[in-house]
Amino acid sequence: MSDTALELRSLITPEGELRLSLDPVPVPTPGPGEIVVRIEASPINPSDQPLLLGPADVSTLASDGNVTTARIPEAMMPMVAARAGKSLAAGNEGAGTVVAAGDGAEHLIGKVVGVLGGMMYTQFRKVPAESVLVYADGVTPAQGASAFVNPLTALAMVETMRAEGHTALVHTAAASNLGQMLNKICIADGVDLVNIVRNDDQAQILREIGAKHIVDSSRPDFRATLTDILFETGATIAFDAIGGGPLAGHILGAMEAALVRKTPPTGGYGSPVHKQVYIYGRLDLSPTTLAPNMGFAWGVGGFLLTPFLMKAGAETVARLRKRVTDEILTTFASGYTREISLAEAIEPDTIRAWQRKATGEKYLINPSK
Repeated sequence: MSDTALELRSLITPEGELRLSLDPVPVPTPGPGEIVVRIEASPINPSDQPLLLGPADVSTLASDGNVTTARIPEAMMPMVAARAGKSLAAGNEGAGTVVAAGDGAEHLIGKVVGVLGGMMYTQFRKVPAESVLVYADGVTPAQGASAFVNPLTALAMVETMRAEGHTALVHTAAASNLGQMLNKICIADGVDLVNIVRNDDQAQILREIGAKHIVDSSRPDFRATLTDILFETGATIAFDAIGGGPLAGHILGAMEAALVRKTPPTGGYGSPVHKQVYIYGRLDLSPTTLAPNMGFAWGVGGFLLTPFLMKAGAETVARLRKRVTDEILTTFASGYTREISLAEAIEPDTIRAWQRKATGEKYLINPSK
C-alpha cells in the first residue's frame, strides 16, 4: 500500500455551492483490535444521497475534471446551514479485503468482510475488528457490499411488527431492493406482507419472487383493493418509503375501514385497534397529508435503523447480523445496474443516473477500480 489514498468528499460552501471531489487522505494504521479494509464495493443507497448531494439542483451539475459542482437553491440553504463549509466523507456501508490488522485481529487478514460505519467511499477504511461481518470463502466484495442498510432495515421492520403486537405489515415502494429482501424474509417466516407498488412492472418483480399480496397505487380501485387485502391479512402496521403526499393517510384509512368491517365499533371514535405508519424514507418531499377517516387509534412516526439497533440490544443485533451473514447470497442478495469508480461516481451524467433512485437501478462504487 502507498501512504495515501483517495476519498470522496462532499462540501457545501456558505455561498450555496455543492462541491464533490476526490481528496488524498493518509492510509490508516490499525491499532490493537482494529483492521484496515481495502474497500472494493460500496453501494449508493438512497440514505447516502442527502449527505452526497444535499438539496442541490442537479440540473446545474458541472465539472472541471477534478471537482463537480452544483448550486444549492437559496431557499434550501437553511436546511444545510449546520454543514456549510465542512468537507464530509460519505458512504454508509461497503465490503472489501482485510489488508492490515492490529494485535488480536491478525486472523482476519485476507478475509472478505462487510463494513458499516460511514466514510466508505474511500480506498482504505480502518474499523474495529468486532464490527465487521466476516464472509465465507468465495463471497466477493460485490456480493457482500449491501449487508447492513437494506438487510437490517428489512429485518428491523419484522422485529418491530412483532414487538408492537402486530401480525402482518404493509410496505410501500415495495419492489425496491429492500422490498424484495423484505418479501423473502416474510415468505420464509410466514408473515403476511402487503406490497404497495406504482405500476405493473414493479408488481411483476414481486410476483417472480413469490409475493402474494400486491396493490398498485396507480389504479383507480387502489383504496378499495387495499382495504380488501387489509381485511384479509389483518395488517395494522406499515413502513412507508414515500413519506410525502396522501399515501400514509390512505393506508391508515384503509386499515380503519378493514377493522370496522370486521368488528363494527360501538362508539363514535372508530375502531379501538391501534394502527401505525412508520415513515422511513422521503421519496416524496411534500408534506404528509392525513384525511379524517382513520378513527382515533393511530400513529405516524419516523423510523431509522440506527435507533432501532440501539434499542434492540446486543443479543437481537447479533442474531440479525448472523442471519444476514448466513443468507448474503440468497435472502439478502443484491444486484447492481453498474459498477463505477470513485472518479465516475462524481461525473455529472453518472450523478444524474444514480440520484434518480429508480426501482431496479442500484449503483455500486468500487473505490479500488
